[in-house]
Amino acid sequence: MLRREFLAVRNRLTEDVVREAGGTLAERALELPELARAHTVAAYVSVGREPGTLVLLDALRARGMHVLLPALLPDNDLDWGEYAGPDSLARVQHGGKMALFEPSGERLGPDAVTGADVVLLPGLAVDARGMRLGRGGGSYDRVLARLESAGARPALVVLLYDAEVVARVPAEAHDRPVHAVVTPSGVRRFAGT
Repeated sequence: MLRREFLAVRNRLTEDVVREAGGTLAERALELPELARAHTVAAYVSVGREPGTLVLLDALRARGMHVLLPALLPDNDLDWGEYAGPDSLARVQHGGKMALFEPSGERLGPDAVTGADVVLLPGLAVDARGMRLGRGGGSYDRVLARLESAGARPALVVLLYDAEVVARVPAEAHDRPVHAVVTPSGVRRFAGT
């Protein structure tokens, strides 16, 4: 029910608000020291009314960073491919789910994310503990578990609208906190991560 509420608010946003937020988010994210030092960033292409990521992806690439993007597998796990600009994306319809923009080039395997210095995560909300509320498909729960089992320790950053930083979201034992949230108004870091 909470997911539906956040999605309903997002669905009321205008294209102008989404576009403006994407540009501002890119500016804020690029100020992160973690991104300034990164060689490889695992990110995603926003869809629908998610905070826009294309401006940020192009800026990361322009800085010479290796940008990995996910490709959804039939079991909801994620494979990865390199972002080589907007022409390297393909619109992929996954059954009854929403269409996603995925890298059209070579697949690098689900473990490619373990080489990332920063992982940009989609979400619907994050709370004061850094706990992220995702869409409920479990894809990024698998990514976070894969990072943990590989001993990888990238910076985990979620990109959201200001109103999506809330006091508390439900969390389960397998959920992992993020290190920071970037919103149009700024960056918030979380203690203990």
